[in-house]
Amino acid sequence: MSPTFRLKNYFKPCLQSIPETSTVLHCKSSKLLLENGLVSPTGNGLYSFLPMGFRAVEKICKIIDNELEAIGALKLELPALTSIDLWKKTGRYDANNNELFVLKDRKERKYVLGPTHEETITNLVASSAPHPVRSLPIMLYQITAKYRDEPRPRYGLIRGREFIMKDLYTFDKSIEDAKVTYEKVSEGYDKIFRRLGLQFLKVEGPTGNMGGTVSHEYHYPSPIGDDRLLLCRACNTGVNVELDRPSQCSSCNGRLTETHGIEVGLICYRNGLHRPWIGHTFLLGSKYSSALNATFINANGKTQPLEMGCYGIGVSRIVAAAVELLSSERQIRWPLEIAPFKVCIIPPKIGSKEEAATSFVDDIEKRLSKSKEYNGDILIDDRTNLTIGKRFMEAKKTGYPFIVIVGKNALDQTPKFELENLVKQTNEQLTFDQLMTHLDA
Repeated sequence: MSPTFRLKNYFKPCLQSIPETSTVLHCKSSKLLLENGLVSPTGNGLYSFLPMGFRAVEKICKIIDNELEAIGALKLELPALTSIDLWKKTGRYDANNNELFVLKDRKERKYVLGPTHEETITNLVASSAPHPVRSLPIMLYQITAKYRDEPRPRYGLIRGREFIMKDLYTFDKSIEDAKVTYEKVSEGYDKIFRRLGLQFLKVEGPTGNMGGTVSHEYHYPSPIGDDRLLLCRACNTGVNVELDRPSQCSSCNGRLTETHGIEVGLICYRNGLHRPWIGHTFLLGSKYSSALNATFINANGKTQPLEMGCYGIGVSRIVAAAVELLSSERQIRWPLEIAPFKVCIIPPKIGSKEEAATSFVDDIEKRLSKSKEYNGDILIDDRTNLTIGKRFMEAKKTGYPFIVIVGKNALDQTPKFELENLVKQTNEQLTFDQLMTHLDA
């Protein structure tokens, strides 16, 4: 069994108050993540993920890994630094140098601190080219930090200068094959976003002034979102306003209504990463493969540039968006699958009458740990010098989906335990067996 975590020795430096004039308080999620010890600001648009917050990141990554591995994608890790020569070969350095972090080594060689990795991954694929057709499609992805010299960092993790992103790159022999790969990845993305447990919008996105064929964006609807979306409630489809579509839906003639969204995912096989991550939209196709000589051997025995696609998910952005969408102004609410801990157990206060019931804490923890659902996902708030009430209020504010209190009712002839279910917003006094049945352990 995985270990049970105890809060007394857990690094969770909660900020009791933040000045209302602070520049980090751009939105509700930023305030809650800071006050509850999930992230900490280290500079303008820069944040450290603290242990509690990073557990949410890791859970998102695990969901992504599961679904991408299911469609045959392989995970790797690319260096953050890319030679500026590669960016010049693809023509992107001149177009983006205001948004790039560029640095020199001791020999005055220039590097780009990667906001995205089209050049790096294509150069890698080119290093073993030409590829036989039987090895296609090539599907490679990573989950890493990205860097963008954002002129106006705001909304905490929503729009920062460093962020965690999943980027998948695919290589096919033809546009037709790229469409098949696109549909496969699209199905995987749909599963990822359904598992994340938040209402999402999948809309058509712009393909940029360099042309393109297909692009879809995944959004969480929110008034703080940068993107303006036109949605048809009749057929549940939508487009980004940047596509400059008419006010009626083309598929059903339903009227389109405008809303704002936080973009958290992008899939495209004919264009590059969208504005929130790179600042422009680029035609892929064979743009990068031609420039960097990433090729395959066609049916005539000739070498031909590979058709390329890219697919992004903003991992750190999802953490903030989840808190922004579900939480109240004072208390975090998590989707169950990405909550830092699913269960928080609160033992009696030391020296209180209820202290005699402390042994039940281990009984509850051991039973829950036998369940795959909760093993490794239990936190015991063992700061027993504090009252149950104080720890309970802090647990609610942090948003653990299930809070179990071993209090005075645990001393009854038939011991009962308080269960605060933040998922269903219920509070019940339950016997041990009822508690386990309620949690399906």
